[in-house]
Amino acid sequence: MSEADTTTDKIITDAMANPSPAKSLGDPGITPLSPTHIQQNDTDQVQSGPSFVVVVAIDFGTTSSGYAYAFTKEPECIHTMRRWEGGDPGVSNQKTPTTILLTPDRKFHSFGYAARDFYHDLDPSESKHWLYLEKFKMKLHTTANLSIDTDIHAANGKRVKALDIFAYALAFFKEQALKELSDQTGSDFDNNDVRWVITVPAIWKMPAKQFMREAAYKSGLVPRENPEQLIIALEPEAASIYCRKLRLHQMVDLGTQTTQNGFSPNDNVGSGMSQVVSPGHAKELVRRNRQSRTFLVENVIGELWSELEEGDRYVVMDCGGGTVDLTVHQIRLPEGHLKELYKASGGPYGSIGVDYEFEKLLCKIFGQDFIDQFKVKRPAAWVDLMIAFESRKRAAAPDRTNPLNINLPFSFIDYYKKFRGHSVEHALRKSNVDFVKWSSQGMLRMSPDAMNTLFKPTIDHIIQHLTELFDKPEVSDIKFLFLVGGFAESSLLQQAVQNMLQGRSRIIIPHDVGLTILKGAVLFGLDPSVIKVRRSPLTYGVGVLNRFVEGKHPPEKLLVKDGTRWCTDVFDTFISADQSVALGEMVKRSYTPAKPSQQVIVIHVYCSEKESVAFISQPGVRKCGTLRLDVSGTESTAARREIQTLMQFGDTEIRAMAVDVSTGRTVKASIDFLSH
Repeated sequence: MSEADTTTDKIITDAMANPSPAKSLGDPGITPLSPTHIQQNDTDQVQSGPSFVVVVAIDFGTTSSGYAYAFTKEPECIHTMRRWEGGDPGVSNQKTPTTILLTPDRKFHSFGYAARDFYHDLDPSESKHWLYLEKFKMKLHTTANLSIDTDIHAANGKRVKALDIFAYALAFFKEQALKELSDQTGSDFDNNDVRWVITVPAIWKMPAKQFMREAAYKSGLVPRENPEQLIIALEPEAASIYCRKLRLHQMVDLGTQTTQNGFSPNDNVGSGMSQVVSPGHAKELVRRNRQSRTFLVENVIGELWSELEEGDRYVVMDCGGGTVDLTVHQIRLPEGHLKELYKASGGPYGSIGVDYEFEKLLCKIFGQDFIDQFKVKRPAAWVDLMIAFESRKRAAAPDRTNPLNINLPFSFIDYYKKFRGHSVEHALRKSNVDFVKWSSQGMLRMSPDAMNTLFKPTIDHIIQHLTELFDKPEVSDIKFLFLVGGFAESSLLQQAVQNMLQGRSRIIIPHDVGLTILKGAVLFGLDPSVIKVRRSPLTYGVGVLNRFVEGKHPPEKLLVKDGTRWCTDVFDTFISADQSVALGEMVKRSYTPAKPSQQVIVIHVYCSEKESVAFISQPGVRKCGTLRLDVSGTESTAARREIQTLMQFGDTEIRAMAVDVSTGRTVKASIDFLSH
């Protein structure tokens, strides 16, 4: 053993003596061999792998979900799922509510309208034992240290594992979609022939995206051995891809206040009359366009898109039930590929915020103690009340003058009398909420202003965020703002966005705004390479030992052995947050084990939301993956064994790999973001 080797050996033992993340992990450590270099892969070879017969996309929403599919042989034909059983008055049922019902012994019972209706029909004494869940997707956004064991609460207050619930939901969609495909093709459809796409909000952190993939493995949607069969697509990106295909007759241009090729019910359809539309009329057009289930994407770039020139920018604002997501894209000609200009932003400002405001209003009138009690004791009636509110919520409009009536379930009125000893009517008179009255038909009567007030906090958040985004230098000269997602149907939201933009960019609303993401996700599954450049949401790197540099490295990181000075806990950056990354871009580094006799080389991958990170011990830096390369039983001919570490970015997920250059042994790792 040469002297240099013994030195390194001692450095490592020494390093273990100082408290530091690397040492507490018991890392023998690696040290950089080569200068940083980025190798740009030819992006075309990324999407190799088995060929699929059909692409099925699942839009797993906070409030409603659905699927759509297209056969790879007829990519221009997108089929949205069959009609669901059930449905609500005043709410289009092209998608189904994201609600799930488990039996008292926690077995899957039903999903969607079926779950809701069954739960509703149960006797109260029985229903309290059943587990009913809704709006549970938000848990993935709001949980700070998400793990495989994260719990969510059912309506009766009992806890269930979130992973099980998500897996049940995906298994349900798998079964529905395969059944429909089998009926269409006339024989049992093989799941191996399906490429699945699941959509998630772009602002979700990595753990939430990985959680979705884990749920897919657990549900049997795709086998863990074949991760390529599932693509996680970002919701606004999917919407963006779809918007490129829009023909003028498939959207409403709010900016000019005219429908393109618009017609009112008494017009000659197709006369091409351009006319002023109110958001309310726009809604009617949207509703009429929903009836057809097969959607033809003409294999052309839509007219709107052909107005865009190289370098033009546009914003996609995806307003869903749980979150609002904003992405800024730029066109790259000639193929019209997309480039992400600014990392996705947004927040939990979806339409369920309006439901929370309604709940707060009820607490103000009837008392928080009563509402909490009622939710647990009469969970099915509470669900009924929220359904009644939902259909009235959709009737809210800026120019509405007549009041909105919300049915109170009989058990609400009855239970309140038992609980308080006086009537609901009395409570309304006594509360100082003057814009909500009691109507003799057993309804809450809300003035339009009262309803608009419930929207205000959520819409204010969205507008504030939009304003901040438009102030960023990267976000100047935006040609179009595409408003998509279920909440985009709200004329109150449309009007607020219009007032904020003051004509700075044209606001485009696709007709089938609630299905935009679903259709775009199918197109993305058919050609995932359409998004060529993304922004990295995090900074990634690995922990290494470096030579100590006086004045640059903090003294507490110093290790001296036989004249060699080392610095521990160094964060060797692979890519920084908000850096542009091309699809399939590889970052490659070479390291050497600090101790040549090592049998197993362990490389820890770290990430942080900060753009520049010097040490793995800094706050906000977390370990998100580990590569273990077993080199036992092999001899390296080189004086220093070279271990190459490769990370591939630019996809919606990240892959890492380590190679022992002398033997060609490789190890792959999926970066693991879930807390264990």
